[in-house]
Amino acid sequence: MTHKPISVEVLIDLKRRLAAFAPRSHERRIVIAEAAHVYGVSEQTLYRALARQSRPKALRRSDRGTPRVLSPGQMERYCELIAAIKVRTSNKKGRHLSTAESIRLIETFGIETPDGLTRAPAGTLSKTTVNRYLRQWGYDRATLSRQPAAVRFQAELSNECWQFDLSPSDLKHIKRPLWVRHD
Repeated sequence: MTHKPISVEVLIDLKRRLAAFAPRSHERRIVIAEAAHVYGVSEQTLYRALARQSRPKALRRSDRGTPRVLSPGQMERYCELIAAIKVRTSNKKGRHLSTAESIRLIETFGIETPDGLTRAPAGTLSKTTVNRYLRQWGYDRATLSRQPAAVRFQAELSNECWQFDLSPSDLKHIKRPLWVRHD
């Protein structure tokens, strides 16, 4: 025997009526028993529906943005290597090895780094995952080829030297600085 699900409006009204009583009040149990009888469900079903109705559902997974196959440190290391392969193999027209080919190179042959030979376990890296993390961590082509922002020098202390010009010029030559006394 199937029962119709209890509508959200009914659950909201029931919750409003229950809010007037203490959590362990006898009147609260009477209201639940009456509502269960009216809608033809058990009290436990009504309690479950109330609990489900008030619990918000998350929009995304709790581990969104972190790799699941590898640890974040390992995944970042492999993404650095793949980005380096792409930068080192790019030509003047901007063409470079694809992500899939870079993954294949790391898995089959490995990459020689200052730390030694680095080889990824076969089948752990996928093209879509690596591309997502390359973009997320700033290892994509647009970010790596961008020139650094020009920042003006700012002294931390008020008497630090801000600029020093080594070019030869007669205009900068001072016979005696102003702060030196005449003796």
